[in-house]
Amino acid sequence: MNRYIVLERNVKQFRRNECFKITIYIFCYVFMLFESSMPIFLNDAQIHGRPNIILIVADDLGWNDVSFHGSGQIPTPNIDSLAYSGVILNKYYVNPICTPSRSALMTGKYPIHTGMQHGVLDGAEPRGLPLTEKILPEYLKELGYRNHIVGKWHLGSYKKTYTPTFRGFDSHLGFWIGHQDYNDHTSESNGTWGLDMRKDMDLAKDLHGKYSTDIFTNRAVKVIDDHDKEKPLFLYVAHAAVHSGNSYNPLPAPDGYISKFSYIKNYTRQRFAGMLAKLDESVGDIVQALSKKQMLENSVIIFTTDNGGPAAGFNMNAASNYPLRGVKDTLWEGGVRGAAFLWSTSLKTPNRVSSQMMHITDWIPTILDAVGGHQNFSTETIDGISMWKSLSEDTASSRNEILHNIDDIIGIVSITKGSWKYVKGESYSGNWSQWYGPSGRRYRYSFRLCKDSKTYKALRLINKHVNRRIAEKMRTDATVDCSINTTDYSDCKPSEKACLFNINLDPCEKYNVAELYPNILAELEETIQRFNATSLPPGNLPRDPRGNPANWDYAWVNFGDFSEL
Repeated sequence: MNRYIVLERNVKQFRRNECFKITIYIFCYVFMLFESSMPIFLNDAQIHGRPNIILIVADDLGWNDVSFHGSGQIPTPNIDSLAYSGVILNKYYVNPICTPSRSALMTGKYPIHTGMQHGVLDGAEPRGLPLTEKILPEYLKELGYRNHIVGKWHLGSYKKTYTPTFRGFDSHLGFWIGHQDYNDHTSESNGTWGLDMRKDMDLAKDLHGKYSTDIFTNRAVKVIDDHDKEKPLFLYVAHAAVHSGNSYNPLPAPDGYISKFSYIKNYTRQRFAGMLAKLDESVGDIVQALSKKQMLENSVIIFTTDNGGPAAGFNMNAASNYPLRGVKDTLWEGGVRGAAFLWSTSLKTPNRVSSQMMHITDWIPTILDAVGGHQNFSTETIDGISMWKSLSEDTASSRNEILHNIDDIIGIVSITKGSWKYVKGESYSGNWSQWYGPSGRRYRYSFRLCKDSKTYKALRLINKHVNRRIAEKMRTDATVDCSINTTDYSDCKPSEKACLFNINLDPCEKYNVAELYPNILAELEETIQRFNATSLPPGNLPRDPRGNPANWDYAWVNFGDFSEL
């Protein structure tokens, strides 16, 4: 008999055997393993499926400025739509002011462990975030990420080695120091003034007259459009908004956006609303760009403020932290409790409001956990704790305490442990320790605005949009209610004596219970002493006359790299 006929009969018989299926499965599996080990065929992103990381940081955004926290005064439909589709972080804390908070974000360390705990960096100050610190983009670069920063840096620029493109970022379009005018892109600081807008290391004089939020949005969209999807993307969008600008135009926004809020009778709040509307629009443009590039479904999007809002004219601004106490640069909840959310299609329990305790230092381990790179760092070297599992699966937080700050120069300290918050000392001699509006609760909230937003439409394409019922429930859950009358609170003067609050029952810090629970007060003071024993002295230095922009054709420059003026 012909040997090929015999072979054919044997094959037919073998096919009827279940072993054939198993054999084929094993063969395919082995083949895929062999193929995946060959970088010529598959790249890192394909093998590991690392998601894109989009980190959006709003500057000086107050707790009550996002409409998902209960205020209907200034709608934020793009921000809200993304928040409802993800996890709203309702017990999330930041540092009370910019540089310390951004240092915590980038290093995963409390500012007391990097010497960044006191105040903000001045453009003429000869220091920066220590170069010994490994920061977020450097971790991600090791995992094959392309890293881009758009917007504000504020972690050192007196020498080029402190600037973004020397610290793990592949590109930077934005500014180096604390704030800028949104149209001429200059910055006032301690009686000095100069241009602060950069394309990598070069001054971007050609952007004069263009609105900062638009510049940063357009750049973020272009980064996404030009990105090679064969590699994972880390895009850090650090907006100037809604930080106040220079003294001659503190709350700049296009007239057409301001006029949309003519129903707001307070003129400064009306201008603030125009700035915030541009910020919300930016979020929609970024989400839409990810959708068009087919990158949205494989992205993790983080939205956070850097600190609490400057309300009631503080820093020439008009933010709202209602109903929380205090403002930016104080250790009250209004200064350290941040508006934030996490979005990802990988979240196992989305569409909810998280009550897990979380701190801004937690983003590095959380992000690395989310992208499968947790083995690239040691938790012993940072203060952050991965929250990915807790937030994704809605399990208990691994974090039980948060150090809000220790600043021995001012004489302030605050810590939350469990449900107890300790506050001692006051910024600004207690002049910003009250409760500030507006509440915005009387304004009608329209879910229709969410449905009409670019974000909602992009989410609908991947079936991640939410209906009105879910959104309304989440908004209710995310709204902090302090029904206790402010005239009926027990007096607290932390400049004279430490105060204690049960922050779960009293999030507005109206009832000081220090005298009722002296043992808890003593326990928290012991914890503070433990932190104090590990703290570094503040790294602040006097301004260097060489840093005056007047010496450099009125531009903020890396003056430390030049031996002579």
